[in-house]
Amino acid sequence: MTDHLKLTVPARDEFARTVRLTAAALASRLDMSLDDVSDVRIAVEEAYLLVLACATPGDPVTFDFTLAPGEFSVDVGPLDVKSDSFLESPDVKYARFILEGVCDSFELADVGGSRRVRLTKRASR
Repeated sequence: MTDHLKLTVPARDEFARTVRLTAAALASRLDMSLDDVSDVRIAVEEAYLLVLACATPGDPVTFDFTLAPGEFSVDVGPLDVKSDSFLESPDVKYARFILEGVCDSFELADVGGSRRVRLTKRASR
């Protein structure tokens, strides 16, 4: 069975904890190991921080979670950029490095007319 959930928070730093804890709680429903849940928590927070780097403070940031047996996916956005030049900034390079390390897949995707960060983590057991 696949579940879809949506969470929208304002683009403000203080919501990073809410997003991180929500993601960890959802991942734990998938019988993921503690390491996998920790990876999800880190990945979702980094994706949020990446979106915050180019968002207008207070604008809505939406997390579209998909929970399937043994697989956690989320689209985070919108990523308010007109070109990929922002990918060269040191902060963004660091976030990409972390995301590529803790996720099974990570991409910047065009979804429904907006650019979003898309992450997938599969259970290791």
